[in-house]
Amino acid sequence: MSWEFELVAGPYGSPIDGPCWDGHGLLFTRLVLPPAAPENKVLRYTPQTGAVEDFRTWTHRVMGLAFSPGGILYGCQSTSRRIIRYDPDGSAWAMSHRVGGEYHNEPKDLIVDSRGRIWFTDPYAPPPGTRAQFASRVPFAAVLRMDAPVNRDAAIQRMTYDTKAPSAVLLSKDERTLYVSEDSAEAEGKRELRAYPILADGTLGICKVLVTFGADARGVQRGISGMCLDGEGNIIACAGGKKSGPGPMIYVITPEGRILETAPLPEGEPTNCAFGDPALDALYVTTGDGRLYRVRNTGRKGWLLYPPQPR
Repeated sequence: MSWEFELVAGPYGSPIDGPCWDGHGLLFTRLVLPPAAPENKVLRYTPQTGAVEDFRTWTHRVMGLAFSPGGILYGCQSTSRRIIRYDPDGSAWAMSHRVGGEYHNEPKDLIVDSRGRIWFTDPYAPPPGTRAQFASRVPFAAVLRMDAPVNRDAAIQRMTYDTKAPSAVLLSKDERTLYVSEDSAEAEGKRELRAYPILADGTLGICKVLVTFGADARGVQRGISGMCLDGEGNIIACAGGKKSGPGPMIYVITPEGRILETAPLPEGEPTNCAFGDPALDALYVTTGDGRLYRVRNTGRKGWLLYPPQPR
């Protein structure tokens, strides 16, 4: 059965990302390059009314969003190169941002584990047209982990040493596997979905490559930019573009790397996805041209590491 993509918001004409269900509505981020700084927002879509409202403004190009076990919302503030904490009272706090004494790069995607540690991808991908960088950066692009308790002084560890363009990050249901998307735009680069075992000492073992995205006569295929889990532990992945390969697509991938299903998008290129609605039976997909889709006939339900807290 083919998926029915319902456009519920947009198009905004600029990328949206970071979909995250808060228990009553779907949060997502809108990304606009300077000088349109006020348009960098976290928005909230309410399924019951269809309304889209500002949740946060002046967000400095926040991309990924994720909740902690205690219901605290965190975001990847790419322009300011830090993880940001959003409290329910409206305040925002910058978290630790140094690795070995240097500022990390531009965080893109994140997930918080049951111990409260933040795992995030940190590619070297400065937004075009922004001002000169305010600080030096680390000479690598990796998955980093901020230890709990998460605060301005929390230790940040480098977790991967074989990544050059990490994009999306996800934990398995049992938290024994870290899924990472390596998504290079270079012809000689790699575009892979990788599964890293999380070892007893907290480090990562040697990865298993689950899916590889190649190239054709038109160029390199766009790899995975965002992903989430369904209730069975399968990976729902956003990948593909209009320039090469089979096109913009949602993939359903087992933990072993078998592709169970694909669903092409009607318009736009997918950036990220999340399950939402009260029964977590709707899949929301964001796109690079600012479309928010809802799919209610996937035959799948989502899974959250912990239920959202009242806000």
